[in-house]
Amino acid sequence: MGWNLFFWLIICFPLNVALLASTFYQLLILTDLEADYVNPYEAASRINFFVAPEYIAQGALCALFLLTGHWFMFLLTVPVAGYHVMLYLKQQHLLDVTEAFRVLNAEKKYRIAKLAFYLLALIVIVFRNFAAGRILFYESKFGDIRTTLIEF
Repeated sequence: MGWNLFFWLIICFPLNVALLASTFYQLLILTDLEADYVNPYEAASRINFFVAPEYIAQGALCALFLLTGHWFMFLLTVPVAGYHVMLYLKQQHLLDVTEAFRVLNAEKKYRIAKLAFYLLALIVIVFRNFAAGRILFYESKFGDIRTTLIEF
């Protein structure tokens, strides 16, 4: 059971927080572009810097859920990972500088949807952390009592 707590607390939680922060930063840059605080070249270069690491982290998180047998979380994350693979194969994953203003609203909606998804996944991961910690605490606290009662 200790590995389950390690998996949720040390691997999944920081990875999901990083994905959430990256998406929030991209949404912030798009909002600044809409308010004309940054130029399209700077906005596109800042957003495109985070796209590949985000896709890799999302794919790694999805693969980890598959390999560890957490089926609910795997089924929750596989549509986003599949969508990322589709965008990457069509070479539509990067924000184009020349079309930044034309696709601004669609990109903002896409980032808001991903932000909501990562927030939902974070809530589920936090609850899984509590469940794994509670099970670990319960087994360590009362495991000795059960074995001593059986011996007598």
